Amino acid sequence: MNFSNATLSKLTLHFVGNKTIDGKLVSSSEPAILSDDLTNRLTAFYLTKFNNVPDRYRFYHLSSLRFNEVYNFVSAIFSANNDFVKISKEIAVHLFDKSVHPNIKPGELHICVFKNCEYNNQKVDVIGIFKTEERSGIFEVAENSKSLALKYKEGIDINKFEKGCLIFNTNKKNGFEICVIDNQNRKEEAKYWMDEFLGVIQINNDFNQTNQLLTLTKNYIANQIAEEFEVTKTDQIDLLNRSIDYFKTHQSFDKKEFENEVLYHPEMIKSFRDFDAQYRQNNEIDIEDVFDISPQAVKKQARVFKSVLKLDKNFHIYIHGNKEMIEKGIEKDGRKYYKIYYETES
Repeated sequence: MNFSNATLSKLTLHFVGNKTIDGKLVSSSEPAILSDDLTNRLTAFYLTKFNNVPDRYRFYHLSSLRFNEVYNFVSAIFSANNDFVKISKEIAVHLFDKSVHPNIKPGELHICVFKNCEYNNQKVDVIGIFKTEERSGIFEVAENSKSLALKYKEGIDINKFEKGCLIFNTNKKNGFEICVIDNQNRKEEAKYWMDEFLGVIQINNDFNQTNQLLTLTKNYIANQIAEEFEVTKTDQIDLLNRSIDYFKTHQSFDKKEFENEVLYHPEMIKSFRDFDAQYRQNNEIDIEDVFDISPQAVKKQARVFKSVLKLDKNFHIYIHGNKEMIEKGIEKDGRKYYKIYYETES
């Protein structure tokens, strides 16, 4: 994605409340009129956060794409033969109808069209749908004849929005290509944005494949392996380190190669394959045995591959390399200890 030449060409604003609580929906009948300065600021506000969002989604429906409401709305906007304001109001109504969980917050719905965006080295139009829910305050300084005065105002935080998506006008027959931000996606009530409102699923690209395989591997080492084998915490940390190192040092993933380099033992390889098959079935995911590794996914997952040995509340030992340099033992009086060997100190 490259937004350096992107321009905000259309914008409508609507207020969408919680249908089951206040029932408030306020729709604009005209597009927003913006100055050049405000247009530039809004363009940055809407687009900048997506520069670091590698996941890609697409619209879907169990029966047919033609039954996905937002897919139909954005298709009509991209066609440029329809009334943008009218369609944007229909999008607001659709979101209002899905805002039924009691914890869903009311907020402004921003619907935009951007021109001159680059995606996969092509210029494409982009539709943005954003929702702002939180308010932030500012002190405004006003000058009068005798002194300066302070006034307090509340408004939209210029540094964040709670929910947003960009729909790129490419690959329409498969549901377009979409980036999604949902800052509350860990909460049950927030699923309405991606599932109920947008109706999107992840595209199975290199990023998704790498991300899913690393998550699978982490779950196996952290949860399953100790149930089948006699392993210490240092053994598990060593396996986590070897797993992430494989992805950092290889350009492509090969399942057999990974198993032999990281897991070593035939019994553990068989255990991993059984866990792998069950994990894919339980989570309804499809991962290829060979795929190109996404450095972005590795960087993201490396943060959660913890190489920390926690001892009571007194010590944290970070293990980054050779596990043979740490030795575990028990004193005669029952106290447990770790002995650490090293060559240089810094």
